Amino acid sequence: MKSRIEKIKKRDGRIVDFEQEKITEAIFKALTAAGQGDGKKSKEISDKIVRLLNRRFKKGEIPDVEQIQDIVEEVLILEDLVKTAKAYILYREQRRKIREAVKVSEEAVDRVDQYLEKLDWEVKENANMAFSLQGLNHYGVSYIIKKYWLNKIYPKEIREAVKSGDFHIHNLDTLGPYCAGWDLYDFLLKGFSGVSGKVESKPPKHLRSALGQAVNFIFTITGEVAGAVAFSNFDTLLAPFIRYDGLDYKQVKQCLQEFLFNMATPTRVGFQSPFSNLTLDLKPSSVFAKQPVIIGGKPQKETYGEFQEEMKIFDKAFYEVMMEGDKSGRPFSFPIPTINITKDFPWDEPAFNGIFEASAKYGTNYFANYINSEMKPDDVRSMCCRLRLNLKELHNRGGGGLFGSGANTGSVGVCTIDMPRIGYLAKTKRDFFERLTKLMDLAKDSLEIKRKTIENFIEKGLYPYSKFYLAGIKKARDAYYNNHFSTIGLVGMDECLLNFMGENIGSEKGRKFTLEVLDFMRERLVKYQKETDNIYNLEQTPAESTAYRLASKDKEKYPDII
Repeated sequence: MKSRIEKIKKRDGRIVDFEQEKITEAIFKALTAAGQGDGKKSKEISDKIVRLLNRRFKKGEIPDVEQIQDIVEEVLILEDLVKTAKAYILYREQRRKIREAVKVSEEAVDRVDQYLEKLDWEVKENANMAFSLQGLNHYGVSYIIKKYWLNKIYPKEIREAVKSGDFHIHNLDTLGPYCAGWDLYDFLLKGFSGVSGKVESKPPKHLRSALGQAVNFIFTITGEVAGAVAFSNFDTLLAPFIRYDGLDYKQVKQCLQEFLFNMATPTRVGFQSPFSNLTLDLKPSSVFAKQPVIIGGKPQKETYGEFQEEMKIFDKAFYEVMMEGDKSGRPFSFPIPTINITKDFPWDEPAFNGIFEASAKYGTNYFANYINSEMKPDDVRSMCCRLRLNLKELHNRGGGGLFGSGANTGSVGVCTIDMPRIGYLAKTKRDFFERLTKLMDLAKDSLEIKRKTIENFIEKGLYPYSKFYLAGIKKARDAYYNNHFSTIGLVGMDECLLNFMGENIGSEKGRKFTLEVLDFMRERLVKYQKETDNIYNLEQTPAESTAYRLASKDKEKYPDII
């Protein structure tokens, strides 16, 4: 049959002649496999496909292979050849897997040169990762792991959404959860242990050993997550060791200097320091104030509320070391301290001057502002640069940690929506929210799949230390990651508004619509929580490399997009 289509675009970008015979041959194989026809039947269907192509594409237009194959599936189903359609879909999927296997094999070799010659932007994607042999190892393996997630675990709809740039799934280079906060009180009770065949430590009796075990714990557990590892109430829970050890200020400073130097050592995969966050209370946390102090794994007669002066010593020494930096005066990038700002914050306390001096000099701290907030510091855990977890969601669930469910939380994964693309494509407000809904639903599906996947992996022992320290959650909730959130993020809201309504985020109209979008997304997350019985949160994604990737995809597909 005469075709209006003369050329097609192959998957590798090559333009070749359109050959109807190849369609006929593929249909013949599917018909034969399904027992629904022969060569004559395949030619009839092939002609119908060409007629449909002639209607859908103008003369001179060049469809790609995927578009033609989609039409083949459509015609087979319209012809009520369901078995044949299934056979064709299976054949198509098998061919895709073969192509991917060949591509991965070829590109895996090329990755070495790309890294060594710094030809790929991903070489410098992570500012914390240095050019090194460790970095090369990570760069090579991460490519294979990404392919495993996209081709083995996630279905086609999610894979295509990621490849096209509709949204971004973070940390595809790691077969593990995103980030994790740990229960320091529980750690002081147990010590660093729990994995058969590995060195085990008794619960620490001294400040130096407590800090040393904390370093070992963070170094080890950071290999079981993609992102940040966090301890909360760090000064509250460690300050009592100062009195029990009879340490003076100089000795405390020496202990913290050892701790901070060790924490900044590039021991993580990719020759980077572990991404760590420590929340400092400055005054005894209300959660622990009346709890007995733990020394050597045993409760003592004093409570944590009695150690305010030791906390001042601890925090002053901590920031003095942070200000001094290393041998060359270089600041410590990690751990990152989080400071909670409350109505009764001790602004005039001299012991805490270092907090603000370090911020002024290096921008060291994260500040969590609870002034005029309905939440309290004990309701939140800071994980990394933008992710803060509302523990009220966990308290409402009950069980898990030593005190309610305040610790042992985190995020299983993050999926970020490309907002500028929605703003560019949407024609009406209704269209905008329909597109956003579709992508959020797909993001939810990806996060549910990841949750089930890593739950299966931890059961099999892929994360042995996490399995030990999350055993309480498993016992209470029948799932190790039941206290971990699923995180959906957004990026590019300003560009989204410029594309959609010609207003920026600083305008009254732009700000109003932004709040409407955030409220809509938040309400949808509540719906997901009810549907799945898993907890969700909304994040303003940092998106340093994500923004670059999505913007590149947008410009490639829509040259005039903002």
